[in-house]
Amino acid sequence: MIYQGNAITVQRGDGDIATLTFDLQDESVNKLSSAVVTELEEAIKALQAESGLKGLVLASAKEAFIVGADITEFQGMFGKGGDFLESMLMRVHEIFNAIEDLPFPTVTAINGLALGGGCEVLLTTDFRVMSETAQIGLPETKLGILPGWGGCVRLPRMIGADNAIEWIAGGTQNKADAALKVGAVDAVVPAEQLEAAARDILARANAGELDYLARREEKKQPLKLNPIEQMMAFETAKGYVAGKAGPHYPAPVEAIKVIQKGAGEERARAQAIEAKAFAKLAMTDVAFNLVGLFMNDQVVKKKGGQYEKQARPVKQTAVLGAGIMGGGIAYQSASKGTPILMKDIKEEAIQLGLKEARKLFTKQVERKKLTTEKMAEKLVNIRPTLSYGDFGHVDLVVEAVVENPKVKEAVLTEVEGLVGEETILTSNTSTISINRLAENLKRPENFCGMHFFNPVHRMPLVEVIRGEKTSDAAVAATVAYARAMGKTPIVVNDCPGFLVNRVLFPYFGGFSQLMAQGADFQRVDKVMEKFGWPMGPAYLLDVVGMDTAVHAGEVMAEGFPERMGSLGGNGEKSAIQAMFENDRLGQKNARGFYAYEEDRKGKPKKVRDEAAIELVRGVARENREFSDEEIISRMMVPLCLETVRCLEDGIVASPAEADMALIYGIGFPPFRGGALRYIDAMGVAAFVKLADGLAEELGPLYAPTEKLREMAAAGETFYAAPAQS
Repeated sequence: MIYQGNAITVQRGDGDIATLTFDLQDESVNKLSSAVVTELEEAIKALQAESGLKGLVLASAKEAFIVGADITEFQGMFGKGGDFLESMLMRVHEIFNAIEDLPFPTVTAINGLALGGGCEVLLTTDFRVMSETAQIGLPETKLGILPGWGGCVRLPRMIGADNAIEWIAGGTQNKADAALKVGAVDAVVPAEQLEAAARDILARANAGELDYLARREEKKQPLKLNPIEQMMAFETAKGYVAGKAGPHYPAPVEAIKVIQKGAGEERARAQAIEAKAFAKLAMTDVAFNLVGLFMNDQVVKKKGGQYEKQARPVKQTAVLGAGIMGGGIAYQSASKGTPILMKDIKEEAIQLGLKEARKLFTKQVERKKLTTEKMAEKLVNIRPTLSYGDFGHVDLVVEAVVENPKVKEAVLTEVEGLVGEETILTSNTSTISINRLAENLKRPENFCGMHFFNPVHRMPLVEVIRGEKTSDAAVAATVAYARAMGKTPIVVNDCPGFLVNRVLFPYFGGFSQLMAQGADFQRVDKVMEKFGWPMGPAYLLDVVGMDTAVHAGEVMAEGFPERMGSLGGNGEKSAIQAMFENDRLGQKNARGFYAYEEDRKGKPKKVRDEAAIELVRGVARENREFSDEEIISRMMVPLCLETVRCLEDGIVASPAEADMALIYGIGFPPFRGGALRYIDAMGVAAFVKLADGLAEELGPLYAPTEKLREMAAAGETFYAAPAQS
């Protein structure tokens, strides 16, 4: 044994070949925490002191190779400032350079996922062999940073600037065949042959067949591109990537600049350029929020996994109500391998549902994600039916009929009598109380909400709504089914609108008040899109549908009359109600706040509509001008305050789940981290002051809660300050 640590062991084996094995104790995956990096430094020193070695294999004893750096340490490290980060990165460069400079050939045996820092480790060795099922990549730009342990330096020199830009700016995970094709790895073999292949490469290097020193020199020298080739590669890429990433995500373009600046430099100088750029990005709010988002996502996944462990298997499901929504749910279930019955009382609705599912499968075939044979196999998972004949064998039912409590109650009562005693019933309702829908059920403990977002195949969130009588078993089975469908389930408690719609409608309330005071809805849309929303509120209302928005507004007004009474039409007529009354329902009938024409792909394209502008002017009681900042605060404050109330009322269990639900459910700008992180970034006291100022003029929708005032006074935040590691 050359070295023994908590995460790393180094052993000398046959033929004087050493194997450095990553196996982090008490963890399911290998991560490069600061403690593991220290061990790596010690292990390399031990290797340097060992005489007579003829090669080194880097390997992993876990299913994954190394999933990356320990992201839980990031915010604490980022908080220590740019100088600390640069010196930390240069220390890691020294360790990685020491691997690269060992006096014998080196090879990495990549048995599973090797991402981020894990990928940067394997770039230090002379050769790489990869299992057929492994994947490698540098996803750092998705966290608002860039590869900082040599990824921007070594990868372009190994696979060429174009390929490296694609991998790094895109943050992609790359399969073995793709890695082999561009030269990121030297061989791809079945998992059981990995060790033998690694040793064979070292033997060939020692025999002089493979020139490992030439490999090293190539990684340490400037990029072999003349000035014209450089300009072509980098300038074109910067323009393209900036267009795709958008102004709020600087990391992908910054990564290209780092590769470009370092292209003419040798290893040490190029690494210093990379370290400086990493430190600069790490100090931005975007990086802080995107790292926070990653950690929130881990919280949500962990909770989902805990529910899944307790769940009874869901092997056969059914959806009640075909049509677009039912078809979308059936497609999602079938595409992920859970057979589903699709029941309706009308043959034309069944056909509509099947058409929707077929359309979505066909798109997958067109994108080469599915073969025609696979599509046929998956389509068989959807069985259309007009009767309840096979419902005795169903584990879980999703009711997706019209958003009308009486219709839903009748359908749920009917199906309960035709399924097994243990079958879980769920309702895909967006606003109707689960407790109300459970009133006539004989087994309310087997019933909960399962709220999908439209379009089902695109939107990652499913709200699982627990009623007063819902059992843990029902929640667990529903969470497990949502995860099996490839969705992110978040469990919430029952109230009007649940979490996401309850938070969204005060945002629409803020929009209605702006319209009443004479704001231009097209300008409001532009301001909110610039702020980071995928679409402005008027455009979003057109997508949701004015009839849906009016109905949901009435439910919210009934549930929260003091704050949201105006959403139900008590008081002056809102712009949303004016649209509805004039049969301007939005995209569904091609006229709402905007008119809609089909683009070349057959998708609705919004165009300015004078009739809509006149209609909105007609409901305005004054004609005020608003600054961009005023528009943002008028829209964001009610949304953020309602999120706070949902947390205080126990509708959602944690800030992490509240923020992830808004990002996954309504497209809250991810780089801002969510509503509660947005309040933290502004400062709770500053937010309360802003809200109080607006509440004086605009009423209870803008009034902070008492608990929020207490938090402001005590200097508290929703997220604990990151630990300084």
